[in-house]
Amino acid sequence: MIEIQATGDGGPTLPALPPLHALRAFHAAARFGRFKDAAEALGLSESAISHQIKKLEAYLGTRLFERDGRTLVLSAHGRHYYERIDPAFSQIRQATEAMTRPSGQVALTLTKSLASLWLIPRLGQLERAVPEITLQLVATSRLVDLAREQIDLGIRYGCAPWPGVEAEHLFHEEAFPVCRPGYMTTSASADIAASLASYRLIVYMADEWHEWVSARGQTLPDGMPTLKIDSHQDGMEAAAEGLGLAIGCRPLVDRYLEDGRLVAPFGACHRSGYAYSLIRPAGRELTLAAKKVARWIRETARHQTGPLG
Repeated sequence: MIEIQATGDGGPTLPALPPLHALRAFHAAARFGRFKDAAEALGLSESAISHQIKKLEAYLGTRLFERDGRTLVLSAHGRHYYERIDPAFSQIRQATEAMTRPSGQVALTLTKSLASLWLIPRLGQLERAVPEITLQLVATSRLVDLAREQIDLGIRYGCAPWPGVEAEHLFHEEAFPVCRPGYMTTSASADIAASLASYRLIVYMADEWHEWVSARGQTLPDGMPTLKIDSHQDGMEAAAEGLGLAIGCRPLVDRYLEDGRLVAPFGACHRSGYAYSLIRPAGRELTLAAKKVARWIRETARHQTGPLG
């Protein structure tokens, strides 16, 4: 059977589309799970989001959300509709990025400490390896939504997996005591309590010293003098000034060890249980420029000085 659709003026017609503002509001609300977050992301009011979704529901003839107390839940139809339109939004976003972003620009996110202590000292190597690349660094301690914020790559600390990203292992973190050369006037021994008894501990994370000592089957002596600081880098600087013993974490402490500002009196072979991973938005193809940066990061991680593994 052939169906012939006539038009009033004989001209071409386009398939009907839902109201696009309403569609965008629904997609944001479904993605974030709250009208408030969708409103903030789109720069609208909550009432505007609610109005647009009601408009789309009227157009489609079905409810897209159900209220479960104060929680917003997709209806069965809403969930099915979101799953069908989400890839289209992703394709539009990628196409727009490709049109508007300079061809050689790559956005990379990582923590401030990793940026200052590991990446920035190696940026010259990256520029020599891929001189055509413009790198945009997003150094932050918050958990970045790569897809929403249009970030190509990230180096994330912790334990994978994470939702919404594809991750590959770069290197394990090692944590061990460090101090200024000559700070410890007695030799470090297997008796942790005796070795540490006469010295001050620099503390960044509350349990880091207890974890290191417990990993050796011993107990940290009570009543030891401590100096509390706010960041790993501040702890390394304090230790380099001879203010105490700090827990250094590789790869962040490597520069201090390499230039002799710090030494590891107990050795440097304790894995903390955490690692660094190279991440990218799930399901999104990297640009050629981002692939080159990712390759450089992998190769640099493999050639880390010492047994990072």
